[in-house]
Amino acid sequence: MSVATLLDRLQRKADGRNIDTRAGILEGEGAQQRVKDPEPVRHGMDVLPTVPSRSGPDSEGAPSYYGMPVLKEPLWIWTVPAYFYVGGVAGAASVLGVSMEYLGGRRLERLAGRCHAVATAGDIVSAGLLIHDLGRPSRFLNMLRVFRPTSPMSVGSWVLAGSGAVNTAAFVLRRMPGVLGVMGRTAGMVGAVLGLPLAGYTAVLVSNTAVPLWQQVGRTLPLFFMASATASAGSLLSLFPHTDAEERVLRRFRVAGKVAEVFTREAVELEARQVVEVGKPLRTGVSGALWTLSRTCSLAGLVMDVLPGRARWKQVTADVLSTVGAVAARYAVIQAGRASARNPQATFQGQRQGLGAAQVEGNTKASDGKPLSFPLPVLGQPQAGMPYARFMVTQPEP
Repeated sequence: MSVATLLDRLQRKADGRNIDTRAGILEGEGAQQRVKDPEPVRHGMDVLPTVPSRSGPDSEGAPSYYGMPVLKEPLWIWTVPAYFYVGGVAGAASVLGVSMEYLGGRRLERLAGRCHAVATAGDIVSAGLLIHDLGRPSRFLNMLRVFRPTSPMSVGSWVLAGSGAVNTAAFVLRRMPGVLGVMGRTAGMVGAVLGLPLAGYTAVLVSNTAVPLWQQVGRTLPLFFMASATASAGSLLSLFPHTDAEERVLRRFRVAGKVAEVFTREAVELEARQVVEVGKPLRTGVSGALWTLSRTCSLAGLVMDVLPGRARWKQVTADVLSTVGAVAARYAVIQAGRASARNPQATFQGQRQGLGAAQVEGNTKASDGKPLSFPLPVLGQPQAGMPYARFMVTQPEP
């Protein structure tokens, strides 16, 4: 074997995309994306042991691409759920900061400044986490070349960029006299307006995909993310030293968020359970364990917060538990989406229940113009007047 052939094989193995450099080269922005090792070659498929039309959705012979996933698994790395958490905290903190600045008076001025500081730091860290996932800063800037209201990713990119700019201006200028102070306070109000979508747009982003679980909980997941962001911001701010007046405000803020988090979490689970295979990742596997951890920690944090007594150790424990629950929830949602994409039955069952394109586009008519009736049959029996063919798999004669 020549040295050139050996180097070529080593390069293709390391790259993972099997590009023959003698036939072509791989360059451009997309060439910098990380890829996994190529999947092993499939030498053939086994014959189904049962008749698909007579099999249930959980049986071995249920219709699928021989058990292969219909969708590609999302490849987001750990920085994406971390960004979901940090961005949510920044958005909720900016809203609380402006509220305290205009409604709290001088007693809560220090709390308002701390909220602006947390919001500014959260926006900066969020941008760093997002850029780390994208690979290069230029890719984040490329997302700002156009503004597309119909794209959650485009809207979210502009919300994050705008929130970071105005929150930084508010943090720097709000205490200055004259025109600069007015500009800083105005920037803070704009940051609060942008903080509302920043706290929950990430849930809209994942719901606007073909992943069955994320698509299924598209109505309730944004509400859960916003409630969790409120609880997380209140818990994080409570960990800093604060006065009794500030504690009363923070307690109402975080308890309201924790209570809303409990109810919206239950709504997410109810919506996910409408289709058995779609909601399965929230009950089993790594994603199910993370979701259970999140529920347990969040509920424990709420219970400790409402129990009598104002000991500092009790409050710190409640805040830490709530924070762990919020972070675990983001990672659980991402892991559950990956498991949902790997499960072909989650896609098929959702489609038979009228989800997917039929749900989004209102496409409730078949190709012949007749209305569809959900749930669709797996492989329905032949109707009167319709041709029917029976296919049989036979073994070749020796």
